[in-house]
Amino acid sequence: MLRKSTFSGRRSAVITGVLFIAGLVTGLFSVVPVIDGADYLVKASTNESQVLIGAFSQLLMVVAYVGIPILMYPILSKHNKGSALGSVAFGIIAGVFIIMGVIILLLLLTLSHEFAKVGTLNGSYFQTLGGLLREGRDLVNHVATTLTFVSAMFLLNYIFYQTKLVPRWLSVSGLIGSILSILASLLFMIRYIGLDATYMMLNVPIAFQQLVLAIWLIIQGFDRAEQDSVTH
Repeated sequence: MLRKSTFSGRRSAVITGVLFIAGLVTGLFSVVPVIDGADYLVKASTNESQVLIGAFSQLLMVVAYVGIPILMYPILSKHNKGSALGSVAFGIIAGVFIIMGVIILLLLLTLSHEFAKVGTLNGSYFQTLGGLLREGRDLVNHVATTLTFVSAMFLLNYIFYQTKLVPRWLSVSGLIGSILSILASLLFMIRYIGLDATYMMLNVPIAFQQLVLAIWLIIQGFDRAEQDSVTH
């Protein structure tokens, strides 16, 4: 029974590591530069493939964002059920926000197609509506989604710190990175910063920690002695 539990933990660690990497990769491909440009109403429809690739990549992020805390729950709940359940809840909420972001992105594409049909006629109407949609997309992606998923990662790293399933330097860096990322989203929400270098720098630590954690889980897995003690 103990051997089966250890094997299950090893498998969960590898899959979690893969999901972390998948989340980072799909996150990069979900960036749609044409939407962020000043002339997005004109260029979005002419670069439809870029928008659709971004939307599809963002949709794939749901698998990682929701899958990671759910996959970890059976292991981590044996030590801290409340935090493990909270991580799952935040992960699922983040998945919902991601889907909302995809919907807004596709609405922007539709708006661009309509704008191409009418030209400059009622241009101010399209600009106003497009501005609202872009604003909503930024708030959903960089505030709502980030806050919920990073909160899930904070709880996950908190349990890692308690259980020593991974080295404490790794879980501590995750806790610090999570706090910095949450700070970045809050500062962006109150318009103290934009999607600029400061925002990116505050998010680099958690992204780097997730990459290192992913590699660690795939290669090393969980600390076997600590995993066995948690199982008992």
